[in-house]
Order: sequence, then structure tokens, then C-alpha cells
Amino acid sequence: MPTSPGAVLTPRRAWHLRLLLALTALLLVVGLAAPMLTIEQFLFIQSSFSVLSGTWQLLLQGQYLLFLLIAGFSIVLPILKLLILLRLTGAAIHHDSRLPRYLQLMHDYGRWSMLDVFVVAILVVTVKLGTIAQVQIHYGLYAFCAAILLTLFITSRISRLRPDNG
Repeated sequence: MPTSPGAVLTPRRAWHLRLLLALTALLLVVGLAAPMLTIEQFLFIQSSFSVLSGTWQLLLQGQYLLFLLIAGFSIVLPILKLLILLRLTGAAIHHDSRLPRYLQLMHDYGRWSMLDVFVVAILVVTVKLGTIAQVQIHYGLYAFCAAILLTLFITSRISRLRPDNG
């Protein structure tokens, strides 16, 4: 039964959402750690990287601002969002009085939810160097994108909640 506007999260729905959150967390970990891209230059030089290894390289190369932006928007914020969604499922079941505050927080954060996908898109465009290099996409990118899409889906389901007035 779909969640309608003004619906209350039942324990069964919360359990389903928490299973989806677990799957999302797994996909996010895979998406962050697994190779996303391989760049091949001049047929001899080849390098693969993940979000974690790429951000680590930025830090080692002294690219601190870029490191902070990518780490913040592609690693820290998605993890925080999953933790808030987990908290929201519990608050909705237990009719926590802080539920409206958590929902408002998710609404405010929602403006930034596509920024992590945007960061990856910019990363792909940045490394596509035309005739000098070829870029191969790996399963890490798909896992990361799936995690972000599942997060958006779960957020939309939870955002339709309201505290039980009865």
C-alpha cells in the first residue's frame, strides 16, 4: 500500500524502509570504495580510481578545496542523510515530537541531494580529455548512483509522513 500524503509510518513500512536503507548503505560503501573510472592515456598509462582514492589523491596533492568539496558532498553528506533517514523511521514509528523538525531538516537538505551526483558528473567531464585519454566506467559509479537514487526514493516516502494526531 503506497504512502499517501499525511500518512503515518507503520512498523511494517518502517521495516521495509530500513531494509532499503541497509541496501542503500551497502551500495554507497561499494560506490565509494570500488573503482569508478579508469583513465587510459597514450595506450601506456592507465589509472583506476574510486571516490575514496580520488579524494585521497587530491588531499595528497594539496588540492585542499577540491578535496573538501568532493569529500563533503560525495562522502560525508550522503552518509549523514542515511543516518537522518534511519532516525526518521524510528521517530515516525514512535510518534516522536521531533519528527516535524527532522522532516524539515530533510527538506532543507533535499536542495543539496543532487549535488553529489553533479560532483561525479563534473569528475567524468573533467577526466574526459578527448583524443588524449579514454575513460572506462566501472561498477563503482553505478553502485554510487543507485545509492543516491534509493536515498532520493526513501526521502520522498518519508517526507510524506505526518505525526499521528489520534
